[in-house]
Amino acid sequence: MRNGLFHQEPAEFGADSPARTLAVALGATLYSPATRPELARDILKQADRGVVSMVLCLEDSIGDDEVAGAEENLVRQFAELAAGATDPADPGAPGRPGDGRVPLLFIRVREPEQITGLARRLGPAGRRLLSGFVLPKFTEERGVPFLEALTEAENACGRRLFAMPVLESPELLHLETRTETLTGIARTVEKYRDRVLALRLGVTDFCSAYGLRRAPDMTAYDVQLVASVIADVVNVLGRADGSGFTVTGPVWEYFRVPERMFKPQLRRSPFAGPAEALRTALIQHDMDGLLREIQLDRANGLQGKTCIHPSHVAPVHALSVVSHEEFSDAQDILRPERDGGGVLRSAYTNKMNEVKPHRAWAERTLLRAEVFGVAREDVSFVELLAAGVQTV
Repeated sequence: MRNGLFHQEPAEFGADSPARTLAVALGATLYSPATRPELARDILKQADRGVVSMVLCLEDSIGDDEVAGAEENLVRQFAELAAGATDPADPGAPGRPGDGRVPLLFIRVREPEQITGLARRLGPAGRRLLSGFVLPKFTEERGVPFLEALTEAENACGRRLFAMPVLESPELLHLETRTETLTGIARTVEKYRDRVLALRLGVTDFCSAYGLRRAPDMTAYDVQLVASVIADVVNVLGRADGSGFTVTGPVWEYFRVPERMFKPQLRRSPFAGPAEALRTALIQHDMDGLLREIQLDRANGLQGKTCIHPSHVAPVHALSVVSHEEFSDAQDILRPERDGGGVLRSAYTNKMNEVKPHRAWAERTLLRAEVFGVAREDVSFVELLAAGVQTV
């Protein structure tokens, strides 16, 4: 299947890969409440379906009275996962996050004390399987204690742990406090740069502050209050001059298209094959909003996406694959003989590639190509998504 889809296949990566690679490789980060009674099985099932990163949530997705039980559940489920995440070909070989059997696992906490407490309680299973923590409602004042706790937990468990701050506080949304809040966040994450894997956007909280909710045919960029925050976050924290961080795309909260809805379409299609059937399914089941938002995420400097339903994963990953045309342009721009700059016509003869202004784009494109691969010249997003859906 891969040979027919990829000009350059995706590279392998794992929890010990460079942070720059992992930040892009997060892809569609699937959130799950930490209260799920069969969480370990769910994690392995989602890994089989192509999920690369997951967040196990102790914050907004569960009730205040459920936190203690959810923590206990995480301890049990990590132990079960550590016992069950082995290679079928070599049962004695433990699975590692990002190896295809276990996704990169993060825990979304409420308070800093949970980081050190959970790192201790998870024990050897946590040391092997945990990649880090998601830090809610992040500001300079609130964020520093979380990052100090992360440093303490990292030293205690003897392995690298990453932070993913969530930018979702009202101070960031409100115009009169936005600049000061962004400046403070930038100061904080720069101080802890080695531990900050990516910054996540909490668009649902932004909308909540004004009693807004976007419809399924609208993207986050159609809500001007939200779009202005995204633009300012990328402006300050997503720069391509070496000072920026990976900023991930916001959550898409609709899931009208569960995986099972694709399968009858793929089986019954009277057309040429599953790609055409999938195209019909996408139109009929209103996934257009999600697809447009993923494309706008990338156009606005964001990578990957927060997901709350497994059906969102395949579209995010399919649209993360670099097209043959993008790859060709990026390679041309970064050829050593082009270091002095200049302008050249693209190999596809449909655009101008200006070497110096397009260099940062080309570098980001080749990093994405390393992680998600490059499609063959005649392969479109629809074929890539059809292949992904068929593996569900």
